Amino acid sequence: MTEVVILNASYEPIGGVSVRHAIGMLVRQVAVVEEAVAGQMFGPYPRPKVVRLIRYVAAKWLYRPAGWSKRSVLKRDRHQCAYCRGRATTVDHVVAQSRGGSSTWLNTVASCSPCNNRKGDKAARDVGLRLQWEPWVPRHVDLVA
Repeated sequence: MTEVVILNASYEPIGGVSVRHAIGMLVRQVAVVEEAVAGQMFGPYPRPKVVRLIRYVAAKWLYRPAGWSKRSVLKRDRHQCAYCRGRATTVDHVVAQSRGGSSTWLNTVASCSPCNNRKGDKAARDVGLRLQWEPWVPRHVDLVA
């Protein structure tokens, strides 16, 4: 699903929606196109990449802790392996689930397949791996930007 970035009236990013939803926002005149795909139109509207809301929306929820998901862990760590800083495609549990670890923000990091396979269900230090940074709990705004 193609996503269109939504900016608040103050130009801060607050999320993403489908192209269809974004066109609906344009039709209802609650948003304007800030950036469009060149040469592609939906009726009188250019196909949007970025839309900006006309009115400011108080988005207090953006500053609350985000819900955990594998996709969000990869986003938080910018698809960078926490062990070798290579391209991450999987999520690794710092304390393996088989040893009582849970799927939480503080126990998961993005990892490349070779490092994830090398670590297996052991502690990272037991196989010669070291975390390059400590896992942390992101806010919604950290995952949008």
